[in-house]
Amino acid sequence: MTPGPGRRLIPAYLVTGGRTVPAGPALDRLAVLIRTDKGLPPGAGTEQHRLCELLEPGALTVVECAAHLELPVSATVFLATDLVASGHLRGRPPIPRAGEIDRSLVERLLVGLRSLH
Repeated sequence: MTPGPGRRLIPAYLVTGGRTVPAGPALDRLAVLIRTDKGLPPGAGTEQHRLCELLEPGALTVVECAAHLELPVSATVFLATDLVASGHLRGRPPIPRAGEIDRSLVERLLVGLRSLH
């Protein structure tokens, strides 16, 4: 059976090297990944290289990386967690939702700014 368009030649579970536990605490799927200056070791897999190359111009969430790599989010969490544990990536917790703004504080700020003019 030949793979159809968009179908992976290598099953996603092989990306993890057959392991069931990542090298560190699992990242949140909305964690922001940032590449460090540390080069990958020679034994690094293709998917690890692809993930690091993807993050070269900037930061992306784990979910965005999964979409670009065409991997399941769970496999991408695994890869990213390993790379964070080895110091090749930095993982930042997801940005929390903004709370509701105190309207009276904003109004006082506007009054203060107008008085400066």
